[in-house]
Amino acid sequence: MKLSFLDPLYARPGPWAAVYLDTSRDIEDPEKAIELRWRHLRDALSGQGVDNATLSALHTAVGSDREVSGRHGQALFAAHGRLGLAEELPEPPAADSARFTSIPDVLPLVLRHAPDIPYVAVALSRAFAETDLEEDVVVHYQAGRWPMSRVAPEPRYNHIGAARDWPANAFAVAHELENLRRWTDAETIVLRCAAEDVWLRGVLVNHLPEATQQRVVTVPDSGRPVAGPGRALLEAELNDTLRATVNEQDRTLTHRYMAQRARHPDTSEGLSAAITALQRGQAHCLLLTRPVNLPESLWAGPEPTHVTLTEPDLHTFGVHTGRQEPAGAVVVRALVGTGAELITVPREELSLEDGVGVLLRYHDPYT
Repeated sequence: MKLSFLDPLYARPGPWAAVYLDTSRDIEDPEKAIELRWRHLRDALSGQGVDNATLSALHTAVGSDREVSGRHGQALFAAHGRLGLAEELPEPPAADSARFTSIPDVLPLVLRHAPDIPYVAVALSRAFAETDLEEDVVVHYQAGRWPMSRVAPEPRYNHIGAARDWPANAFAVAHELENLRRWTDAETIVLRCAAEDVWLRGVLVNHLPEATQQRVVTVPDSGRPVAGPGRALLEAELNDTLRATVNEQDRTLTHRYMAQRARHPDTSEGLSAAITALQRGQAHCLLLTRPVNLPESLWAGPEPTHVTLTEPDLHTFGVHTGRQEPAGAVVVRALVGTGAELITVPREELSLEDGVGVLLRYHDPYT
């Protein structure tokens, strides 16, 4: 998983206030509940020394996701009176939190992005036209990256045409789907249709390029309504299809890691090996097992590669003004600063010392 979406946070100096807040709309009087939650977090940030201008920037952003229905949350980051990043979370945080740290506390947000699978969702169905009894074919389709697009979906496209014209119309729809797939690098096309509409599906899929046909996953139409405002098309079906998968790039990198670990276990596995690689800008990708079990804090200096387990270790970089910071924040800053990627895998699928592995850009036989 690439981490370029975090670049705005490292383009400006800290300290940063980070807020993770439940902003669900599936309760009675959600505005009042969100206001109360924010009041507690605001008091906590004020007690940590956050200035009024930064609190005001956060206040303006809290609850601004009113167009998103259902259960969800927000991740907000602000510094020096300006909002640096605001993202909707597909699930509310287990507990609201607010931290004021030199390095932005982004790991909880990063974990919500995984497995970051690009997809196209297609809902194919029949309906009767309002003017007469002639049957129409209705197509809704939308691209996204799972799971964040559950609450931050791309534009939704629609096609309605007479069923008798479907053989001709399907060619145009397939062309638009293929363009969308190429534009978004979608790895999967999740297509929902009723069992009795196998002909509709067949006509559409047969108009797609052969390589794209292999990416189509058909799911039955269970009759569940299309997701509400601000939610992804086919959200439930996408969850059933994609929740246990990884994206193609992460799968390739994991296979490379397994081969590397077999040859060089001492420099591939464990927190100490990962930190050494991050210090040297040698990490191509960091692997973390879920649930993540990093230490509470690490020592960090002014540069992304200034990451150590102890304060004396930090002195070897000539840094004598380092601070203990949340371990996840320090590690992610190092990944972004050195252009490395992150993969999370279930602990039962990959056993790693300390729950950490590192795929190296190169192997140095002298270290």
